[in-house]
Amino acid sequence: MHNSHSSSDSASELSRSDMLEARDLDVQAVDEIEKLTGRHPSYRRAHAKGACYQATFQPSGEAAAWTTAPHLQGQQIEALVRFSESSTDPALADLLSPAKGMAVQFRLPEGQVSNLVAVTVPVFFARTPESFMDMLKAVNKARAGNLGIKEIIHQITGHFGEAKESLLSVQRLRPPASYVTNLYYCIHAYLLVNEAGQRQPVKFEWLPEAGVHMLSIKDTTSQPPDYLERELDERLQQHPAAFRLNIIIGEEGDPTDDPTTSWPENRQRIDAGRLVLTAPVQEPEGLVMNPTILPPQGMELSDDPILNFRRSAYAESWRRRSHEAAEGNDKEQGKDS
Repeated sequence: MHNSHSSSDSASELSRSDMLEARDLDVQAVDEIEKLTGRHPSYRRAHAKGACYQATFQPSGEAAAWTTAPHLQGQQIEALVRFSESSTDPALADLLSPAKGMAVQFRLPEGQVSNLVAVTVPVFFARTPESFMDMLKAVNKARAGNLGIKEIIHQITGHFGEAKESLLSVQRLRPPASYVTNLYYCIHAYLLVNEAGQRQPVKFEWLPEAGVHMLSIKDTTSQPPDYLERELDERLQQHPAAFRLNIIIGEEGDPTDDPTTSWPENRQRIDAGRLVLTAPVQEPEGLVMNPTILPPQGMELSDDPILNFRRSAYAESWRRRSHEAAEGNDKEQGKDS
């Protein structure tokens, strides 16, 4: 009995230690992200610049055999879409931020939500939270040495082989004609759970119904800093814009724990439904597009360490920006009084 009690205490202490270490890593990671372009109070620490749009999602029903998730059955639901630039600087011009983001929040029955976060590159640059941290530190050190972006990319790919596919994808990106003429990849694997409790590894991608269109070199010279938001607002005054949601079915050997590696192109794809954007909306206060927020049933996180790390990293970013916003409000009230 004594030995059992002792091992239980040790396990408890180990668990607390791991939690503290993970929490500390979150704080360090957000610190390093802030060093990339400096602190921008009240803004997200990544994808700081963005615009929100109201939308509806009509599931095709084709995913129902794979999952009991309510937004992938047959009933149309409301959704919120946030397009964003990848930079940590909210003032950076659209043309200068290569990768774009598309975060979708499905409004589930009974007030619940489920998030799906995607970007215009198919893979992430780091395999683990630790290597993510190491790369951020290396980038900040290189920037302090006044290295150019091409030199930094060369240095990172030389030291961190896992980053090569992602950084090459970023280098190949061209400025899109619109937020809705991009293909967006949800870089993490998830598990769909069906009625029998069977789990299926999957990935997601958003296909633009308008097709993939990029700006010509000539067109890039005349674009305002926020051309993407302007273009989409004008487009939606004429007609809605839409995406199809593809679910990619993983097979034996496809990694679920490595977001730096693509699955083979020949994997089965299911057309899971149609997302229709209707109008721009003000970003709701307190919106956090955390990709680990899932429906209450039918979908689970994979063993991807970066995906699981994002839960606490997003929380740390939110804690900081909400605290800064509250401080700003206090200062404004002080001016008025």
